[in-house]
Amino acid sequence: MDLKKAAFIEAYKKTFGNITESCKACDIKGRITYYRWLEDDAEFKEVIEGIEPEECLIDFCEDALIKKIKDGDTTATIYALKSKGKKRGWGESSAVEHSYKNGFDIIYEDANSSG
Repeated sequence: MDLKKAAFIEAYKKTFGNITESCKACDIKGRITYYRWLEDDAEFKEVIEGIEPEECLIDFCEDALIKKIKDGDTTATIYALKSKGKKRGWGESSAVEHSYKNGFDIIYEDANSSG
């Protein structure tokens, strides 16, 4: 695989699958080149299809969150605990209580709560 394609692949990862931005980063004049490479180069196509841009974005965001937590950002820490620490009681729960004339109560709990 040539250097231009390899550079595009790296840019594609860093831009989370944004074809236009990847082309700009590699000084490729248009998206047509990208589509031609996909059609003509099975190795390039295989690599591109193996990249999961959404997963790359999630990894990027998780890394940013971890950096914030390490820097002592309280909001980031609370967010992480509420989303990942539910088993230890960090999740939020909400309940709605209805009383009826016949004397019984119904309580609806948030499906996301841990109890």
